[in-house]
Amino acid sequence: GVKTVLKQFKEIIGEPLVINGRQLSLSRAVRAGELIFLTGQIPMQNGAPMTDGSIEDQTRACLEAIGDTLRAAGCDYADVVKSTIWLKSREDFPGFNAVYGAYFPEGPPARLTLVSEFLVDIRVEIECIAYKPTEDGG
Repeated sequence: GVKTVLKQFKEIIGEPLVINGRQLSLSRAVRAGELIFLTGQIPMQNGAPMTDGSIEDQTRACLEAIGDTLRAAGCDYADVVKSTIWLKSREDFPGFNAVYGAYFPEGPPARLTLVSEFLVDIRVEIECIAYKPTEDGG
């Protein structure tokens, strides 16, 4: 059937995302062949966006949640090949970069970093793509 064919090309990773009691219309991550696409991760605290804390605290919260999603996909930080970062302010870059670098100490992923407005009052959002071949080669 259609679901069987879809399963061969796309696999949803992780449980549905719920913020402030509302289920979001997105997947935590999607495996497509050997690539795993993670949804943009905002800093979360107790099931709600983390609207306080330093850029370092918020970056760490994002990267820890990303680690949970990577593990759910059978990956770890070393499997990340590309990341896109949105910062609220260019002044946050040094603090962000110091924390980010600790999670990718060797062979860091390709990266794009932008300054942008957010839909919620946060300082950073991080999106990643990981590469991890399945045991059957695809």
